[in-house]
Amino acid sequence: YLAAVAAAGGNVLVQNVIPKHLECITSKLQEMGCRVINYDDAVRIQKTGRLRRAIVKTRPYPGFPTDMQAQICVCMVLATGMSRLTESVYETRFFGYCSELENMGAKIKVDGKTANVTGMGERKLKGTTVHAKDLRAGAALIIAGLAAEGTTYVKNIHYVERGYERIIDKLTGLGAQIRR
Repeated sequence: YLAAVAAAGGNVLVQNVIPKHLECITSKLQEMGCRVINYDDAVRIQKTGRLRRAIVKTRPYPGFPTDMQAQICVCMVLATGMSRLTESVYETRFFGYCSELENMGAKIKVDGKTANVTGMGERKLKGTTVHAKDLRAGAALIIAGLAAEGTTYVKNIHYVERGYERIIDKLTGLGAQIRR
């Protein structure tokens, strides 16, 4: 949800979390230009303007989580400048979702365990039909669809529904135009 706000915009309070556990994510989103406020058991995130480029390397906790790789990549696609995302936790983790983002207009060059992302700057992603290959990729494609012009159809949504309870209801509650 933090990455969705960073990508699509808004001002959202995420409750029932331990902000200290999310610092690896929120600090990167702050570096990219979002405003983040930590409370005792909540985090407020606000997109305040154009996202800036970032360099992210996944690491075991307390480093940047590999489970956020695809979602932060969407933010990088929408940023200004060249970003780099390196997977260093899993040997077999790949960037399969990148080709789906490219179908929406993203410019990503994958070289082994690193994705070099050319940010779109003022341009926008274009809605199209994309295919979720797993839970995190599906979440990233939903985020990309929220930030895209036009309609995005995400196929294989069952992957996402398996891992994100009532995601459509929650995003609709935040103002997203989304339906199953």
